[in-house]
Amino acid sequence: MNVSHCSVAVRAAHLLFAALTLTLASPARAQDYPSRPVELIVPFAAGGGAELLARLLSEGLNKRFGQPFLVINRPGANTNLGTLSVVRAKPDGYTLAIASVGLTANPSLYKNLGFEPQRDLEAITLIANSPTVLVVPPSLPVNTVAEFIAYAKARPGELNYATYGAGSGPHLATELFQAKTGVRMQAVPYNGGGPAALGTVTGQVHALFSSVLPVLGLIRGDKLKPIAIAADRRSDLLPNVATFLEQGLDYRTGTWFGLMAPVRTPPEVTDLLHRSTVALLQEPAVRARILEQGAEIVASTPAEFRAFIRDETERLAAVIHSAKISLD
Repeated sequence: MNVSHCSVAVRAAHLLFAALTLTLASPARAQDYPSRPVELIVPFAAGGGAELLARLLSEGLNKRFGQPFLVINRPGANTNLGTLSVVRAKPDGYTLAIASVGLTANPSLYKNLGFEPQRDLEAITLIANSPTVLVVPPSLPVNTVAEFIAYAKARPGELNYATYGAGSGPHLATELFQAKTGVRMQAVPYNGGGPAALGTVTGQVHALFSSVLPVLGLIRGDKLKPIAIAADRRSDLLPNVATFLEQGLDYRTGTWFGLMAPVRTPPEVTDLLHRSTVALLQEPAVRARILEQGAEIVASTPAEFRAFIRDETERLAAVIHSAKISLD
């Protein structure tokens, strides 16, 4: 064999050895995962439903893996700042995202998003859904959907409502309500569910279309007045709050929460995270705590979550285009 042929053979042997080493090392990496703290990025301000669920996951996964799962709030740009930090993170399973409505709304809101959610993020599981509830300050003289609509229509443009920013869940829920009723109100942006709820309690705004999670305690404490819930049936947690359907308006919507990782995260790591998270969500104590917050556990497969993201992106695009909302 001449020198050139020998060199080629040696290089080929080295490449084969490297490939075998990577193949054999991959399961070992998954078996050792996690060997250091994991960051759970919540793209909202503290106090909202996403953070509440993230902290439940954090506690449970800490116990399962023996490593800290650190909840980090990174709000801004309708969840884009926090989500983009996950997209740009090393795809090794040590930086994860708590995703919500903004992920599926933003492709229709921004011309230059900076990333493509369905391409750049790996779906792990759809954790839970929480129906929307319309709440108002106790001082607002309305108690039903009909009274709220009449009150708002008698004051066109005078009433305002809380959002987490343009294109957020409360914003889109309110736009859908306005499209169905002809009511027109002014949006007031807050940094997340906690600040928005507080703004409604103090009367800075007249209404908030919120997921149940961040307002349940305030409703029970008579700090907020619930008008209706946007679900097919009443919530077991709010049995005295009638649905919009019961009050004559076909209005159903809600907020969802999911777990995602950067694309190209090793499949054995995302599979481990999926299995562990779903198992955690099935634990009676965890289920009880999530249900107590007004959310319905989903615990989907990655494929089901990917299909949900695709469908939700299309649904919200129709709402956004109809309302002529744009952030660019």
